[in-house]
Amino acid sequence: MQRVYVTGAAGFIGFHLCEALLAEGFRVHGHDGMTAYYDPALKRARLAILQGREGFGFTEAMLEDHAGLAADMGRFRPDVVVHLGAQAGVRYSLEAPRSYLSSNIEGTFNVMEAARDLGVKHLLLASTSSVYGANTAMPYRETDKADTQVSLYAATKKATEALSHSWAHLWGLPTTCFRFFTVYGPWGRPDMAPFKFTRAILGGEPIDVYGQGEMFRDFTYVTDLVRAIRLLIDCVPGRPASAAEIAEGDSLSPVAPWRAVNIGNGEKVALTDFIAAIERAAGRPAIRNLMAMQKGDVVATWADNRLLTRLTGYRPETDIVTGMAAFVAWYRDHYGV
Repeated sequence: MQRVYVTGAAGFIGFHLCEALLAEGFRVHGHDGMTAYYDPALKRARLAILQGREGFGFTEAMLEDHAGLAADMGRFRPDVVVHLGAQAGVRYSLEAPRSYLSSNIEGTFNVMEAARDLGVKHLLLASTSSVYGANTAMPYRETDKADTQVSLYAATKKATEALSHSWAHLWGLPTTCFRFFTVYGPWGRPDMAPFKFTRAILGGEPIDVYGQGEMFRDFTYVTDLVRAIRLLIDCVPGRPASAAEIAEGDSLSPVAPWRAVNIGNGEKVALTDFIAAIERAAGRPAIRNLMAMQKGDVVATWADNRLLTRLTGYRPETDIVTGMAAFVAWYRDHYGV
């Protein structure tokens, strides 16, 4: 029975991952700071569900507390660490930039150091499609150069990729960084467009549509993403003897047991089609307030997910109409609207 330590366990993705692992018989210990970036009541509701599951333990604490984190991980002695805890959000990084440095960089370093000291078999870190930044060649491939981040959030995530690569090289710590592409679904974050648009449309209020609606995203349904993470747990990268051993298209480092993997549907969905899917599920039209692009946003994201499929035999496949119908149904049930 594997023991998995999950940071950000009361968060949107962390909650779904913990549920999936527990259902499969894993022992899971969650860690979360329960910060007030968005309504903590939603985090408490997720956590209450997890705490009713056999095999789950939880610690409420901050990632920045190195000694506390190390002691907590040491007591649980995980085989695998999945680090999802972070300060998220492109737009919020314009308002509170220092929180991204402390949580995403310092917090990730603390996780890496504890994982090294415990000799975990596999460290998996959440990154983001935002690391591709100003790249215009799509779909994004893991082997593409990613040095032109356009938000502080993305820059901190790229920094954690670089930090984890150095740690993998220095200490032989097998590490996988997964790059998420616009994750949505039941229990989603209130700061993200699926939640904000659904709330406004059901309430008859206008929605702010940035980029005049001329934007595209690779939307990934949360249970698809969690399935990919679960399968990647078993895909432990090794240090290659030479670069010649690395298959074309594989992001495996030539000098470390480290790789980055996109997790996305591999489809570019227009923002207008995304809004139409919510309108269809909600049974009412949106009132659109067209606006200019916000600082830090990118026009489009689109994943090349062939590496994920090559490693795991799996690719996300939930379409936006099906996924948003499930989200709107959850929203109506959870909030009684």
